[in-house]
Amino acid sequence: MLVFVTSPMGGTGRSVTGANIAYRSALSGRPTCYLDYDFGSPTAGITFQIPEATNGLAGTGPDGGGLHQYLRGEIPAPAQLDAWGAFKRPSMRRRPTGSGQLVVLPGQRNGSDFGFTNDIAKRCAELFLRLEEEFDLTLVDLSAGRSYASQLALAATATPALRKVTARWVVFHRWTPQHVTAAADLAFEAGGIVAMGKEYGHEPDRLRESLRFVRTAVINPHGPEVRHLDLAQQVFLRRCDEELSELARRRGTGRTALLGTVPLDPLLQWREQLISDHDVQSKIANADTVEAFVALTEKLFDHTTWETV
Repeated sequence: MLVFVTSPMGGTGRSVTGANIAYRSALSGRPTCYLDYDFGSPTAGITFQIPEATNGLAGTGPDGGGLHQYLRGEIPAPAQLDAWGAFKRPSMRRRPTGSGQLVVLPGQRNGSDFGFTNDIAKRCAELFLRLEEEFDLTLVDLSAGRSYASQLALAATATPALRKVTARWVVFHRWTPQHVTAAADLAFEAGGIVAMGKEYGHEPDRLRESLRFVRTAVINPHGPEVRHLDLAQQVFLRRCDEELSELARRRGTGRTALLGTVPLDPLLQWREQLISDHDVQSKIANADTVEAFVALTEKLFDHTTWETV
């Protein structure tokens, strides 16, 4: 299965959540692959804490080149890093019993966004097809907004070889009026995912069915985390939540299109990284956050979640 994660703007937690979903997928026993298609900011190595790929790969040869070089046709295949063996954190370096592969395909160090060409789209499609055959989950972290990365993914998945492959689209956004509106625009308005997909031959209705939303850094207005607030602030927060729910319903990003939510977690505010069970046990991360990552991962594979209501 191919899963494309995107967001209307930066700072939504798209990359760190996508990385944690890939991590949880591998822990559950599924062979999993993560591609850094955020071409203008190839920083998957920081999130996964893989030193040799901190800002992408520095190598330029056939064994050390990143996705930038491959897509431009400079190398025959991009480097694939075994995350279990490359993790900087000792507590994560040993592959847990029963876990699946966890492979990361980084971009190029100091890489930048590049334009769309048919040759690049062809190489992209060939890569997706090869990885889809090898891994249960191939998660592609796209650049934010109406990007060349999204255009490339839509063009590639419209090719005959990939039309029958299960592909899902997940749009991440913060729980604010600006982000809800921007997420809906990215998905449904001119130049967005559905409209751009139609230009490449995707069926708009089918593309809509394959698209869901994830709300990040969400505070539960009725949860214990707001009890320290003044009563007036608690009332205001709940009213805002109700207004946002109504806005999301009207814009098509409401309950029926919602894949899940990720709670506000202090660790992710300070350091965008994978959250291990050890982080929860040592109380530097919240168990609710890990539960949200696990739930999102399982929903990706739950066909009922993607059925049209």
